[in-house]
Amino acid sequence: MAVMRPVKNWTTPTLVQMDLVLYGILEVDEKSQTITSHIWIRMGWTNEFLTWNPSDFCGIDRMMIPRSSLWIPDVDIEEDASDTGTIHNSPVISLSPSGSMLANTRQRLTSTCLLIVTLFPFDKQRCNFTFSSMTSDADTIALGTVSTDTMLTRVSERLMVTRGEWNLDKIEIDYCSKNGTSGCQSSLIYTIIISRKPMLYVIIFIVPLFYFVLLDVCSFFISEARGEKLSFKMTVLLSISVLLLILKDLLPSTEDHLPMIATYCVGIFALVGISVLEAMLVGFLYDLDGSCSNAQTPNDAQVDIQLEVDFHKDSDGAEEPPERSSLPLNRPDDRDLLRLILEEVKTARREAGGPEEDERRPGCYRRLSKIIDSVFFVLYFLTVAGFLTYMNIMWMTQIISI
Repeated sequence: MAVMRPVKNWTTPTLVQMDLVLYGILEVDEKSQTITSHIWIRMGWTNEFLTWNPSDFCGIDRMMIPRSSLWIPDVDIEEDASDTGTIHNSPVISLSPSGSMLANTRQRLTSTCLLIVTLFPFDKQRCNFTFSSMTSDADTIALGTVSTDTMLTRVSERLMVTRGEWNLDKIEIDYCSKNGTSGCQSSLIYTIIISRKPMLYVIIFIVPLFYFVLLDVCSFFISEARGEKLSFKMTVLLSISVLLLILKDLLPSTEDHLPMIATYCVGIFALVGISVLEAMLVGFLYDLDGSCSNAQTPNDAQVDIQLEVDFHKDSDGAEEPPERSSLPLNRPDDRDLLRLILEEVKTARREAGGPEEDERRPGCYRRLSKIIDSVFFVLYFLTVAGFLTYMNIMWMTQIISI
């Protein structure tokens, strides 16, 4: 097994050229801040001791040599957090007459990535794959590429089989040198820029929350007398709570700043909560006015009692009927006439004076509840409109600035 770097002059650095092609985006885990992808790496370098003239060897212009028999550059990905079993190296290495060697590697790469989900679900993520040598400095191994970033992006888009909920926007290549344990090291950085597909989250989060707050605004037109307004608002509040629980499982708890969609959900939850408190206050004043009006209107009962007393007095005073011979045969009894008159008076009073009197003379608490409800509706509508406009402007501004 060759352990020495294959150069004739030890001061000459070995140029290692690498190309990375992205075959698929398997998983993006916001909580663990990792991205799992399927990549293909092609690495080429020159072995100055393995050259020949093809005409001297029957025109052989390509040889396949076992990997274990050659010196392999120790270039790894710094962000790699996957198991060694996920790396599949080609068992042989292609060798050309000029000494150029080519090695292929396929890997299910799990790499660490700083995922910023402030604009979720309209976010874009930039994940770096940094190739560098663990033991050699820049004077020993220099890293470079064969293909440009535009070509690698085009090839990756054509070869990608699975993307999940992400789209590949661009692959950028950057060269840099940094100080390592063995001095100044050469590094090659592939930056993978991916953007999330937001349509599903718009349908299951943003649009339902908008409709919930719209329903809460429309609930002000429900009559307080039916007793359905408060229960309707509580149903809307519980529905928003369910969406917040679902959102909690999606977003990480490591964010320094609250994501925009979380601000959107919490803002709507707070607005609907305040609306529920206002509905409780209005309902309390409405019920308080009803109880006071019932306690202050015993006159109807007194009038009915008086009519009953007068009826009984008249009945007692007419115990001795007149001479039957002087009355018509079909004449009704005086007691029946008084009873019919009493029933007609009660019916007339009930139809003419009941509801109209209540509507004509509402109590002070009911008038106060109507004033509070009207003022709160105007303020609530303006607040909701301002909040939704602010969130829309902030989202659009942040998305354009990316």
